[in-house]
Amino acid sequence: MVFDPENPPAEGSTDKERDAELRKLRRLQIMVAMVLSVLRQDRDLTLEAAQEMMANCRNAALAMFPGKDLAFDLIYQPRLEPALKERFGMP
Repeated sequence: MVFDPENPPAEGSTDKERDAELRKLRRLQIMVAMVLSVLRQDRDLTLEAAQEMMANCRNAALAMFPGKDLAFDLIYQPRLEPALKERFGMP
């Protein structure tokens, strides 16, 4: 579950469940930040490796948050694509 202010956790959610969701969300944020860091800093990174890394990041996010494809595409993909384009001079 990605935090959505318009769709808060269910009333029956326990603190433990909410904490677990927040930990997964933080893990996802750290993962995306690491991918961005590698895209911007690794001089030996190839375009193919960068694209594979982005795909792996998306797959890992969807494994943590099944069915949240659209959320990833709207929140994280717009952060990753410009870094890829900047790094490889893509239009």
